[in-house]
Amino acid sequence: MRDMLVLTIIGADRTGLVEALAAEIAAVGGNWEEGRMVRLAGQFAGVLLVTIETARTDELVAALRKLDAKGLQIAVRPTAASTPVEAGHRVHVEVTGNDRPGIVRDIARILAEHGFNVEDLESETASAPMSGDIMFTARIEATAPAHARLADLRSRLEALGGELMVDLTVS
Repeated sequence: MRDMLVLTIIGADRTGLVEALAAEIAAVGGNWEEGRMVRLAGQFAGVLLVTIETARTDELVAALRKLDAKGLQIAVRPTAASTPVEAGHRVHVEVTGNDRPGIVRDIARILAEHGFNVEDLESETASAPMSGDIMFTARIEATAPAHARLADLRSRLEALGGELMVDLTVS
């Protein structure tokens, strides 16, 4: 029998952190299934799905604790196999505009109100080429059951784009 573990990882970024993490996982027979990792403001952060023989789970957790000495804080959460998502709507939302507080909050609220679950969200800020203004961009993938009203969601998000003065597309 195999256990599924979701790891969250954070620490000051430096060369070799991914290698140290991967080495500890592999050393006890764990399998790196899927993950996302990124450098943000000098910090290394990520989330990772690992599978391992149940009899070796405690050994893996102990090995990961050793990485505290290398500056990585790792939280381990056992999980079950994911249940299939009910067939329904999948939307992709892209946002671009001048940065300001609340953009993600407002979009996420509308998605939730319409029954959409955010499955993936990527965002960043960068200096605009010509003006130097700080621009915010986001890409969001969300899903909802078939009974969710996609037209209502699209209409509300487009109205929000006008309120926030951002380019917002829903596909």
